[in-house]
Amino acid sequence: MASVAKERAGAEIVYGSEECYRHSIELLEELGFPKGVLPLQDLVECGRVRETGFVWMKQKAPYEHFFEGTSTRVSYAPEVTGYVEKFRMKKMIGIKSKQMLLWVPVTEMCIEDPKGKKILFKTPMGIGKSFPIMAFMTPEEKEKHLLLQEKEIQENN
Repeated sequence: MASVAKERAGAEIVYGSEECYRHSIELLEELGFPKGVLPLQDLVECGRVRETGFVWMKQKAPYEHFFEGTSTRVSYAPEVTGYVEKFRMKKMIGIKSKQMLLWVPVTEMCIEDPKGKKILFKTPMGIGKSFPIMAFMTPEEKEKHLLLQEKEIQENN
């Protein structure tokens, strides 16, 4: 318990579903991730230690989500933790992805391409799988993304 308290020392903490949702969306946007990449439900507490990059999000109960764009089922524990930096969330705990018949822990996600076309998820063994970033975007983000692409194409012609 002392290590948990030490890890969270100096944290900005918010409580309640609406505040936590807003906080988590702001965090994802700041890091450069699409808003739909962590579709947590019924959040009760979110925290961040800016000095270390440690973050946590607590929800009332475990949650499973099926990402249609990747045909992947993902399980989120009641508490998801990790360390964040721009375009990267590492040392993640509380997220598992169903691969074949097995639940595999996801310990890192990152956007390695500066243009952000793919998002890479890694396991504790370092094995990773990339997906199009659009698979995790909200409908509003997809629309904005497509408009920007269209604008770039017009400018290049």
